Amino acid sequence: MTTATPLGGTPFFSVNMTTRGEDFLYKSSGAIVAAIVVVVVIIFTVVLILLKMYNRKMRIRRELEPKSPRPASPAALGRNGNSSQHPATVTFSPVDVHVETR
Repeated sequence: MTTATPLGGTPFFSVNMTTRGEDFLYKSSGAIVAAIVVVVVIIFTVVLILLKMYNRKMRIRRELEPKSPRPASPAALGRNGNSSQHPATVTFSPVDVHVETR
């Protein structure tokens, strides 16, 4: 049996190993991208679930807390309490309206 010896100082298998290594990187890059997408989707789902739980908790807290009576406004007390006072009137005077004179 005779074995073939490579010509020159470079063996042939180094070229094949480089090609195989690059192929492996190209094939594994798709898996890496897919893993990153899956992780992002999982993080987004966890954040969404946490926000929904927080919203539900706060809504229940608002519904169950005792309703404090609202203080009456001073204008309402003034009208009902003192009949001698006149209700407050608001006069509107537009500043930006320009009237043309003829």
